[in-house]
Amino acid sequence: MLQRLVTPLHQRTTRDCLPRMVDHKVEAMGVARQYGFDYWDGDRRYGYGGYRYDGRWRPVAQRLIELYGLGPGSRILDLGCGKAHLLYELQQLLPEATLQGCDISRHGLATAPEAIRPFLFEHDLRTPLPFSDGSFDLVISLGTLHNLRLSEVKTAVQEMVRLAPRQYLMVESYRNLQELFNLQCWALTAESFFDEEEWIWLLKDLGYGGDYEFIYFE
Repeated sequence: MLQRLVTPLHQRTTRDCLPRMVDHKVEAMGVARQYGFDYWDGDRRYGYGGYRYDGRWRPVAQRLIELYGLGPGSRILDLGCGKAHLLYELQQLLPEATLQGCDISRHGLATAPEAIRPFLFEHDLRTPLPFSDGSFDLVISLGTLHNLRLSEVKTAVQEMVRLAPRQYLMVESYRNLQELFNLQCWALTAESFFDEEEWIWLLKDLGYGGDYEFIYFE
């Protein structure tokens, strides 16, 4: 089912898409795809431009708790957790829950809030995860799967389905040519550019029955 958990955060930031396209973008893409310091905390042309946390993920954590009835015994896995600020907020709200997160970025994991770092691990979502079927109650993946190629998206989505009965994912998408153009200008790491109907078809074809969200570059 379509949800809107992350969209309010996405819409808080103003993006001037066209200048990024003409600012040595091929070089910037190469730097960004290393997912190191420059991507997270370097110049804005390489990614986030300094990922300083301001508490913005707490409302998302609260909404996840409400949406899925999460409690002290819940087991939650975040695929592509980055600096794990969402997991940190879940940890503050549900200190007895089992929380784990993975990401391909060593820098992201190393600069996550200290309290959540012991529950994070490095992993490439192009490969299966080291957990048995049904190990979690909820698996989430926000802003990550569009960075994979189609065959790799298949692997990651099927892992989400395998690991938990409930899932939530968010990806970048578009609804018209203007949003496609803006996305192509802005995106540094995206590999899969699908409109929302294509994403919905793909998820259904892969057996995904969880919730999803699309963010757009309007």
